[in-house]
Amino acid sequence: MNPQTATARADRTQPVHIGDHLREWRQRRHLSQLDLAGDAEISARHLSFLETGRAAPSRDMVLKLAERLNVPLRERNVLLVAAGFAPAFPQRSLDDPALKSAREAIDLVLRAHEPNPALAYDRHWNLVSANRMLAPILEGVPQRLLAPPLNILRLASHPGGLAPRTVKLGEWAAPLLDRRWPRTGDAGDPADAPPIRRG
Repeated sequence: MNPQTATARADRTQPVHIGDHLREWRQRRHLSQLDLAGDAEISARHLSFLETGRAAPSRDMVLKLAERLNVPLRERNVLLVAAGFAPAFPQRSLDDPALKSAREAIDLVLRAHEPNPALAYDRHWNLVSANRMLAPILEGVPQRLLAPPLNILRLASHPGGLAPRTVKLGEWAAPLLDRRWPRTGDAGDPADAPPIRRG
């Protein structure tokens, strides 16, 4: 592990104050303190106190600000924990029995694409499900690239994966990566580190 990676991982394990989270999300949304305070119907002074740690928000205030900032639900849990409250939004995998109908709907859509290949992936571009037509495309790909979690971007751009088989790889890869990083980076998730090198 290189020093930069070690430092980045260490930084992600450090507790972050709720005020730091709020300021970061406000800046991502390109809002001034005055703008956000007006949307949340609080004073800019109070918001400033929250961001600097001079005041502690209530649970309702955390959720209200998160709503105004359009923070994804999983990230609202992070804000709540940083403020000393329990998470409010459960996270489940698609294997959870409660999501059986969602999984069935995904499988139905994938089957409907046959005889064309189709796949479903999560927000980190890891394979969730695929129809039968994907298997022939993956023939000859080294097993190490197919081991779970199978990352679609890595598979598509790796020299040992599908990259050598892809016509005009550079033309479609660059726009795809440009869309991928701003979108996932916007979610504020440390797991969104690039699986492949850009350049």
